[in-house]
This record gives sequence, C-alpha cells and structure tokens, in this order.
Amino acid sequence: MELYYSFSVLIVLTAIFSYVNERYLKLPSTIGIMLMAMLVSIALVITGNIFPNLFASFSRFIANLDFTEILMGAMLNFLLFAGAIHVRLKDLREQRAPIIVFSTISVIISTVLVGSIVYYILPLFRLNVPLIQCLVFGALISPTDPIAVLGILKKAGVRKSLETKVAGESLFNDGVAVVVFVVLLELAKGSDIDLSFTNISWLLIKEALGGFGMGVLLGFIGSRAMQRIDSANVSALITLAVVMGGYLIARAMHISGPLTMVAAGLVVGNFGKATRISVNTRDYLDKFWELIDEIMNAILFLIIGFELLLIPNITKYWLIGVISIAVVLLARFLSIWGPTRIIPFMPKFDRQTMTILVWGGLRGGVSVALALSIDERLNKNLFLAMTYFIVVFSIVVQGLTVGKITKPKKVVEVAEPIGH
Repeated sequence: MELYYSFSVLIVLTAIFSYVNERYLKLPSTIGIMLMAMLVSIALVITGNIFPNLFASFSRFIANLDFTEILMGAMLNFLLFAGAIHVRLKDLREQRAPIIVFSTISVIISTVLVGSIVYYILPLFRLNVPLIQCLVFGALISPTDPIAVLGILKKAGVRKSLETKVAGESLFNDGVAVVVFVVLLELAKGSDIDLSFTNISWLLIKEALGGFGMGVLLGFIGSRAMQRIDSANVSALITLAVVMGGYLIARAMHISGPLTMVAAGLVVGNFGKATRISVNTRDYLDKFWELIDEIMNAILFLIIGFELLLIPNITKYWLIGVISIAVVLLARFLSIWGPTRIIPFMPKFDRQTMTILVWGGLRGGVSVALALSIDERLNKNLFLAMTYFIVVFSIVVQGLTVGKITKPKKVVEVAEPIGH
C-alpha cells in the first residue's frame, strides 16, 4: 500500500505540473516540471515555520523515496530501452569511432580532470577533502545522462550525425562510468580491493560486454517471439518482459543493467519491430513506448526537482556550485577535444561541432542518484549540493539553449550595384 500511495502522489503531481506547463509556461515538459517542483520545494522551505506539519510531511515523503533504487533499479531500464528502440544501427555504425571513444576514454579523462581540479579548489573554501573523494565526484558527474540527452536533443533540431554522436555516447557510457564510480567509492571507503590492471579490465569486460551480450540475446529472443505471433498487445507485453526480466537477470549476474537495456532496445528496434510484423503492430509499439518514455521522464524530473528538500544548507554551497559548473564544462571540452587531436582514427571536429558536443553533454538523474549513494562520512552533502547545481544548470540552461546554438547563421546577401 505504501508503494501505491507514493506512486499515486507522484502521478497526481506530475499531471498537475504537466497541465500548468502545457497551458501557461510552454517549456519542454521535463524542464517545466522540474522547475515547478523546485519552486514548490523553495516555497515549502520558506513557509516551513508557518506550515511546519506540511513541510515535515512532504519532506519525509521525499526522503522515503529511494531515488537511487527508483532510478538505477527501475526507471532507467525503461527509459534506456525506450530511447534505444528508436535508434538506427546504421547511424551508430557511421559514428562508431567517436561514440566508443567518448563513452570510455572521455569519461575517464573527465573523471581525472574534474576530481583533480576540485581537489585544489575546495581548500580555498576551507574544505580539505581527500583526492580520492574528489575523484569519486569526478566519476559521478562525468557521464552524460541518457535521459536528459535523449529527451531534449530530439526536440532541439540537431543534425542527425551530431545527435547520433551525443545520444550514442550517453546510451553507452553508463557501463564504464558506474564501474569507475564503484571502484573509486570502495577505495574512498577504505575497502581492500585489487587495483591490478587485470582485475579492473575484468570488471569492465564483465559489466560492459556481459551486459551488452545479454541484451543482444534477450532482444533476439523477444524479436523472434514478436515476429511469430504479430499481435500488438502481446508484443507490448513481450517488450515489457524483456525490460523487467532483463533487469532481474543482469542484477543476478552482476552485469551492467543499463547496457543490457540499450542492447535489447537496439535489437528489438532494428530487427524485432522493423521486420516481418504488421504496420499496425509497429505503430502500436512505437506509441506504447513513447507514452512510457513521456510518463517516466516526467516523474523522474519531478523527483529531481523535489530532491532539493534533501540537501541541508544548500545555499552555503552556491559559490562552489557555480565554480563546479565551469569545471565540469572545461573538463567536458578537454575530454572531447583531446582524443580528437591525439587518436589517429578520430575525426577532427570544427568549432560548431565541438560547441554542440560540449554544450549538449547534459547531466541529469544518473548523477544525482550516484551522489545520493555516497556515504555520509565521505562529504555526501557537499558533493550532492555541487551535483544539484550542475544538473539544474545543465538541464535548464543548456537544455533550453542547445537548440538555438545548432541553428545555422543566416547569410545576408548584398545585391550587386547596377552596371557592375
């Protein structure tokens, strides 16, 4: 009953905020919902002395939501599958070099850069934080968020090749990012773990290749079942079983759930619903997963807005938060620019492409979820506040402007004088 109560409250609030946004604000759905949730959170904090019971009850409700488990254990699987099912393998193959590099090497470069710069900046605020903890923060903030990227880029008018680079990177970088984050977090806790190249390589192979292989297998099984019956309703149930059952299998085998969902979505989207099923079934599946995508996105960004209530004394971190935004953007630029200059097979990008790749690398719920999983004794409140400032700036400022910077500049033609 508690789960039903929580889900009911979230759905009601999401519906109200979605209506207000669609009727008055006219912002992209996820951004509008998150901003309204933040405003409600601020209003609750301000009026906390006037309505203490209301503030305490709602804060307790938000605190009882296990955001890390809700996102990483449930919502992310649906959202990644819903995003991957619409991606064409042909587009990914054309952009495979930048996608592979950005989702692996760039994540590691950004982790080191962010962690190192933050380590030297924090003492300026009389905060002496060990380097290993700063690297943990670098790991959780470096991967681009697939939910934020896919939700905003598809409406921004970005040209196809660029959209594929950024979206492909965001779909695949979670496997590497989570492994790096877990290893660094265990080191920060003082755990005795094997840091040999062989062991770390095995962790990456097991997480990434194991998850991807399992996703391909599940995707083909689901695709074959869909093709044999060609029923819209049963096909929708099969795809739900692939997502929910796939997560249980990935969790039991200790492999990457996100990569399992991405691989399964790619296979179902390119081989399941793209061949040997009727147009009616294909359209039904598209609309079914678009609806799930919209609902999950709306609920996710609602929760992100309300997570503001869980960060104590967030105002005292505002300057660190602003500086950390600049640090993350700088690290993003260097982690993209560096490989394009060093790795021989990487294409050289022009200024506009670099701008879009850097500005379009949005951070979102994944970073917040990882920050919430840090132990209290490892400066959790500091890193959570920094993460929140970065995520809000990324979604609101970068999300609202990424479409504008992709529009080509108008060329004004000057008429030749008569007689020339």
